[in-house]
Amino acid sequence: MSTDETNNNQQQNGNEKNIPSIEEKEEKTNTKLPENAEDDFDEEDDDRPSYQKKRVIVPTITAVIFLLTGVYFMVHGMHFQSTDDAFVEGHIVSIAPRVAGPVKEMLITDNQPVKKGDLLIVIDPNDYEAKLAQSKAKLAQAKASLKISQDDITRTKSGLDSSAHDVVSTKSKLDFSQKDYKRYSSMYKEGISSKQEYDQSKTGLTVAKASYKSAIENQRAAKAMYESAKAKKEATLAEIQKLEAEVKTDELNLSYTKIYAPQDGLITNRSVEQGNYVQVAQPMFAIVPETVWVVANFKETQLTYMKPGQDVKVKIDTYPGKKFRAKVDSIQRATGAKASLFPPENAVGSYVKIVQRVPVKIVFTEDISKYNIVPGMSVVPEVKVR
Repeated sequence: MSTDETNNNQQQNGNEKNIPSIEEKEEKTNTKLPENAEDDFDEEDDDRPSYQKKRVIVPTITAVIFLLTGVYFMVHGMHFQSTDDAFVEGHIVSIAPRVAGPVKEMLITDNQPVKKGDLLIVIDPNDYEAKLAQSKAKLAQAKASLKISQDDITRTKSGLDSSAHDVVSTKSKLDFSQKDYKRYSSMYKEGISSKQEYDQSKTGLTVAKASYKSAIENQRAAKAMYESAKAKKEATLAEIQKLEAEVKTDELNLSYTKIYAPQDGLITNRSVEQGNYVQVAQPMFAIVPETVWVVANFKETQLTYMKPGQDVKVKIDTYPGKKFRAKVDSIQRATGAKASLFPPENAVGSYVKIVQRVPVKIVFTEDISKYNIVPGMSVVPEVKVR
C-alpha cells in the first residue's frame, strides 16, 4: 500500500469510531435527567392547563356580569325613570326702588337672613317730604276756595230768589196796567174819560212792561250768577279731588323711601351701597326664600307611567351620599320647547324628529332646612313609576 491509501484507511476507521452505535443511543436516551430538571418539566405541565382554564373562565365570568348588569338595568328602567337634566328652583324676589334718590341707610349685608316686614333700605326722604308739604298746602287753598264758592252760591241763590219775586211783582203790575189801559182806552173812545187819564194809563202800561222786562233780565242774570257759582264749586271740588290724589301719591312716594322685606329669605346679589343714587326699577338685590323644589326635564318617552304623587329619590351633587325623599307634584302641560319664547316651527323646511322634554315639578317631602339647597343646583331625580 501506498502512503495515501494508508492515511485514508486510518481516517475511515476514526470516523467509524466517532459514530455511536444503536445501543449507545438507547443508553443515552434512557439516561436519567437531574431531579431539578424533572421538577421543571412537571411545573410546565401544570401551568399550561391552568392558563388554558383562565382563558375560558375569565370571559365567562365577564359575560355573566354584563348579562346580570343588563338585566338589572332593564328591570330597574321598567320601575324607575331618571334624568340628569334637573335643577333646584325657587321664587327669587328681585327688589327694586319705586322712587329715585340717594341711599341714606343700608341695613342689610350679603347673605343676611331677613323676615317679612324688616326694614332693609332707606332712601333720602327730604325731597318727598317737601313735595308732600307743597301738595297739602295746595289742598288747603282749594278747600278755602270751596268755602268761598259755597258762600257765592248762597249769595247768588238769594239774589235769584229776589229776582224771582220782582218778576212776580212786576208781572202783576203789568197785568193791572194792561187792564187799566184797556178800560181807559175804551172809555176814551166813548168820550167818558179824559185824554189825560188815557195817557196816564198808557204810560203806566209802558212802565209796567219795562219793569217786567227788567225783572226778567235780572232774574236771568241772577240765575247765571248762581249757575256760575255752582260751576265754580264743582271745579273747586274737582281740584280738591285732584290735590287729594296728589297728596296721597306724595304720601306713597314718601313711604316708598323705606323698603321693607316682602317675605322671609336670604339677601343675595346685592349691587347697591350706602350713598348710591338709585333709579326707579333699578335692581338692588334679591331675596331667596327657603322654599325650593326641583324641576326635572324628562323625555316624553319617560312619562308613560309618570303621574303626580309618585315617590321620588333626589340626589344632589352637593350631598353625594344623601338621597332626599320627594314626590311628583305636577307635570307641565307643554314641552319646554313649546313654552319657550320662540317655539319651533316644524311645518317649514326639512324635519328631523327630536325627542322633546317636559318639565316635571318635584317637591321635597322631608325637612331640608338643615341643608344648603339653593336654586340652580344640579340634581338627579329617580321617580318610581311602577
